[in-house]
Amino acid sequence: MSASLAESLASLPEAERAAVLAGLSNADFAELEYDWRFWGRPEQFAPPGEWANWLVLAGRGFGKTRLGAEWVREEVVSGRASRIALVAETAADGRDVMVEGTSGLLACHAPADRPEYEPSKRRVTWPNGAIATVFNAVEPDQLRGPQFDAAWCDELAKWRYADATWDQLAFGMRLGDHPRICITTTPRPVPLLRKLIADKRTSITRGSTFDNARNLAPSFIASIRERYEGTRLGRQELNAEVLDDVPGALWTRAMIDAARVAAAPDDLRRIVVAIDPSGTKGDTDDGDEIGIVVAGCSADRKRGHVIADLSIKASPEQWGRVAVHAYRKFSADRIIAERNFGGAMVEAVIRAVDPTVPYSEVTASRGKVQRAEPVAALYEQGRVSHAAGLEKLEDQMCAMTASGYLGDGSPDRVDASVWALSELMLSEGPTVMDML
Repeated sequence: MSASLAESLASLPEAERAAVLAGLSNADFAELEYDWRFWGRPEQFAPPGEWANWLVLAGRGFGKTRLGAEWVREEVVSGRASRIALVAETAADGRDVMVEGTSGLLACHAPADRPEYEPSKRRVTWPNGAIATVFNAVEPDQLRGPQFDAAWCDELAKWRYADATWDQLAFGMRLGDHPRICITTTPRPVPLLRKLIADKRTSITRGSTFDNARNLAPSFIASIRERYEGTRLGRQELNAEVLDDVPGALWTRAMIDAARVAAAPDDLRRIVVAIDPSGTKGDTDDGDEIGIVVAGCSADRKRGHVIADLSIKASPEQWGRVAVHAYRKFSADRIIAERNFGGAMVEAVIRAVDPTVPYSEVTASRGKVQRAEPVAALYEQGRVSHAAGLEKLEDQMCAMTASGYLGDGSPDRVDASVWALSELMLSEGPTVMDML
């Protein structure tokens, strides 16, 4: 059955379509079963134009997985793609959802055309020789080396190492005349998603759960309407709205906007450089960044200022030099780091760079969220200011909630900032004025 006939059938009113279908042969019906141009809705087809990224922001149950699988199938069958990356949140999601799922790659092919899946090699191979390889956002370095002419990224807003995974994928999108990426996700307010939305090379399709109501259980639709329609969670998970403020976040964009100043004042009486070590080797593994934040306070400790965020993914020698340089550049009083998670290692690194730098250890007696809450309260009271250039730190702050961190990787920058402001404004030691 030709694509044009399938599309024509799909566009007919229901009564006329039924009449035409009644005259089809069994062979036509068998072919129609796997014809996406007949079954799919218009918003599930790739948009026209020279886009590099097709971002599908849609609610749960919209049909995102089937859309992504059918897009890959069409790219392969048409000959436009022969080396494809399938990037999932986890390895299990890649296998269970993108490949073997009820709406995945294997299910959307007719038996005679179905590709072969080799789980041990993470490989899907089509009869025409095209190959797709499964990757995941927990191990970004899997994407080092391979190259592709197409990619399908599923649930990008939930990726653990979103930026690192996307960067490695982008380096590999170098085959063919016009490599393209299809991204299917329910949105969350993560930095990478905002970057993609703002990218001029991105074509965006938006949709809600209710767009696919005819294929979902009526009891499910009734239940979610009653419980979630009009709520914040419903707006995100059903209507696919990108909501900047995370529910339960300790910091909001409004709080941070209110704290922003052009620069820190010149009369700060105390300045510290706080380090949050990652506990990994640095630039040679998939670990998190080392949080390095510079902050100061007024003489009475009633006003704090976050001056710079110098967080970096680097070797101990490199980040040690960054911290010591910050100590000198900002005329800091000392460098501080957490004792019970790498404090001894941090001190050794700092001493190796400059043994004369004043250094103190701070002790974590509570979890990250509990430590962050008193500092967030300082922002609510309008007692903390932010200098320019702290966007990555601010993104992490807005993803820190009462139930944990919802951002990419670890909140290394937030941890360092919390250590700094806690030391300057919340510690039980004497103020600078007391010591004069």
